[in-house]
Amino acid sequence: MTPPPHTTIDATSTAGLHARPRKAAKIAAVPGAPVDVVKRVRLFADLDESEIAGVAREFKQRSFPAGETIIREGTGGAAFYIIESGEVTVTIGGDFRATLGSGDYFGEIALLDEGNRIATCTAATDLQTWGLTLWEFKPIVEENGVIGWKLLQTLARELRDAERLLGSR
Repeated sequence: MTPPPHTTIDATSTAGLHARPRKAAKIAAVPGAPVDVVKRVRLFADLDESEIAGVAREFKQRSFPAGETIIREGTGGAAFYIIESGEVTVTIGGDFRATLGSGDYFGEIALLDEGNRIATCTAATDLQTWGLTLWEFKPIVEENGVIGWKLLQTLARELRDAERLLGSR
């Protein structure tokens, strides 16, 4: 069930966090993310317009206040985010790795493996995102083998590129 517009939900329930109580993230029930935003995500690069539109419809707007930890390294994950506005700081083992901004995304592997997070992502500023959870995404892939196959091909290409990069060192 989708919450009504501007319903406030505790971020720990949407981001898989198990830490102290936090300021609440807001989730707005909107028709989905703009297709042009979703098509920039590497994972969805091989999907055609109608397939991307189907995925885009499942995204929900999510906002986080500055300072909110969205995902925490080592915890289980089931959500993926595309940044609409604001900035996210990425750390691994407490070491700064990157600042992400509008158009960037994080957490995409959680859509596929439900594994532990490899980084901590914290809202550096007030943050507006488009979020997608595993349980929203999984039925799309299960019901559409073509999308599943295209995702496998994209992941295989990414793995090949990573292995090539590691082999060149």
